[in-house]
Amino acid sequence: MESSEEMDRALGRAAPFVVGVAGGTGSGKTTLVRQLVERLGSEEVLLIEHDSYYCPNPALPFQERERVNYDHPESLDTALLVEHLDQLRLGRPVEIPTYDFTLHLRRTETRPVQPRRIIVLEGILVLCDARVRERLDLKLFIWADDDIRFIRRLRRDLSERGRTMSSVMEQYLDTVKPMHEQFVIPSMRHADLMIPGDRDMSAALEVILARMRELLIAPAGPRRSSDAAREG
Repeated sequence: MESSEEMDRALGRAAPFVVGVAGGTGSGKTTLVRQLVERLGSEEVLLIEHDSYYCPNPALPFQERERVNYDHPESLDTALLVEHLDQLRLGRPVEIPTYDFTLHLRRTETRPVQPRRIIVLEGILVLCDARVRERLDLKLFIWADDDIRFIRRLRRDLSERGRTMSSVMEQYLDTVKPMHEQFVIPSMRHADLMIPGDRDMSAALEVILARMRELLIAPAGPRRSSDAAREG
């Protein structure tokens, strides 16, 4: 298989600049990503949520689907995500899956998307998988106090995902918190930039926006693999 740099040279053009935004549940990832898209424009930025790639479990009864550990890396179809990132880098459209968080099922309809100059990939486990990290040009990690993150998740799940307070608390203690400690926290060592999500993120946002605008003004060179540079 060709490396990312070899693929770009073969294409004779710059691939999309891919930004990964990771961090624990309720850390402020969505807030930062929305501001990036709003400031740069949706015509220039493609947002991909890792949560869209939850593995389908249609054979499981609803009660069993409720008990799946959705905070473990194996709950996500990351292989499909990697395939889609590669297709987008080649200038090809993809069909991103959509997910029903109330029924814990992948929907039949998909979200067709076209490649754009900047791709933002957001999710708690974005930096956990080496295959994904190899395809990221900039890796961000958003952190926030545990109590703040829990309150934010509780509000979201009650208002947006049809959960009960007891189910949210049970899931947080059984899987969310342990998986955060086992997978999410260790993944922060791969980040290029750490951003506090429990305070004003304006300064960090402006730094990131400045880099993104440079890319939109002038063609970028071959994409780099920062992990390979640090670890190889």
